Amino acid sequence: MKLATIGVGNAGSKLIDRMIEFERDTGRNLCRHALVINTARTDLAKPQHVPEDRRVLIGDTHRKARGHGVGGDAEVGAEVAKTDIDEIRRVFDDVEIHEVDAILVAAGLGGGTGSGAAPVVIDELQKMYDEPVYGLGVLPGKYEGGRPALNAARSLQSFVTKVDNFIAFDNDAWRSRGQTIEQGYEEMNEELATRIVTLLAAGEVDDSDVGENAMDSSDIMRTLEIGGVSSIGYASTELATQSEGLLSRFNEGEDLQEDSTDAAKIKGLVRRAVNSRLTVPCEVSSADRALIVFAGPPAAISRKGVEAAREWLENEADTVDVLAGDDPRRNSSTLAAVVLLSNVTETPRIDEIQNQAVDAQNKIRELDAVREEEIESLITDDDNDLDPIV
Repeated sequence: MKLATIGVGNAGSKLIDRMIEFERDTGRNLCRHALVINTARTDLAKPQHVPEDRRVLIGDTHRKARGHGVGGDAEVGAEVAKTDIDEIRRVFDDVEIHEVDAILVAAGLGGGTGSGAAPVVIDELQKMYDEPVYGLGVLPGKYEGGRPALNAARSLQSFVTKVDNFIAFDNDAWRSRGQTIEQGYEEMNEELATRIVTLLAAGEVDDSDVGENAMDSSDIMRTLEIGGVSSIGYASTELATQSEGLLSRFNEGEDLQEDSTDAAKIKGLVRRAVNSRLTVPCEVSSADRALIVFAGPPAAISRKGVEAAREWLENEADTVDVLAGDDPRRNSSTLAAVVLLSNVTETPRIDEIQNQAVDAQNKIRELDAVREEEIESLITDDDNDLDPIV
C-alpha cells in the first residue's frame, strides 16, 4: 500500500515520525507523503524524519492558542482547525494523490489538538479525495484522568463515523511499570509503528521476491472497508543464522520438505499474535473480517502452516472472511505475523472510556454550578446598598 500520512497533535506527529523511521530501517517505502499539524510551535520541532516544510502550525493568531497549544481543550482544537482550514487545504493540495492508495490520519484522542482538530482534518480530506481515509487513534489511559477520557469519548464518535476504518491503540494495555511517562510513550510508539508498517506495507515487493501467496494492498483495503474499529496483533521470531538451520539450507539451494513442525511454528506465531497484547483488547469473535500477513524470507513461510493458521483464526473469529498471505522479505532475519481484526464490536476499554467520560462530564458540570454560586455569593450585595454600573 502507498500512503499519505498525517499526524495531528503531538502524539499523532510522533507516531508518523516513528513510522517513517521504522520503514526506512526495514527497507520499506510505505509513507509516500508525510505531514504533521499542530497548535504548539515547540512540538512541531520534535519530529526527526518529517521534513520541515511538511510541518504546519495552526492557531498561531488564535486568541487562546497563539502557537502554544490548546491546553487540552478539544473545543478550541476544533475551532482552530476550522479557522485555519484554508492553510490546511493548501498543504493538502501539494499531495500527489494519484501516487497513494489511501490516507492515514493519526492522533492522540486525549489531547486537545488531536481530539479536536483531527476530525475537522478528516472532514476536509473526505471532501477533497475519493481515496479511503483511515484513522489511527491512541486512547488515553485511566491514569491520565477524566478530561482526556472525555476528549477521547467525544472524538471517538467523530473518528469512527467519519473515517473508512479506525485502528485503535490503548495506552492502558501497553503501559509498563517502572517506566517514565516519556519512556512509556516511546516504547508504545515503536510497538504501534511496527504493527502498522508491517501490515500496511505488505505487497510492496519486486519481481525477485514474489511469494506463492503474496499479500496485495487490495486485500488489506477490502478487510478495512467494512469500517468500525479495528485491532492489530503481532508476533515475531528470530530465524536461524546463515550458518545453520532453515535459512542457510534454503540459500544453498536445498529443497526443503515441509513437516508438521514447520506448520506448527507458523500456526503458533499467529496464536501468539492474537493472544498476546492487541493494539486494543477485544473479543476476537466479535470481528467481522480478519487478515494475516507473514513478513519474512519465503523459505521460512510454511504453506501448510499458513493454511492451518488461517483455519485456526476462522474458528477464533467465528467468520469465514479471513485472508492470509505473504510479504516476502528475503534478507530479513526474523519472521513476523501481523493479524488485523476488522470491525470488532466488543472492546471493554472503549466502554470504560465512555463511562469515565460520562462521570467526568457530570463532575465538570457540578463544579461549574458550584463555582457560579460562589462567584455570585462573592459579588452580591446582601443589603442592596450598591448599584451596578451597567
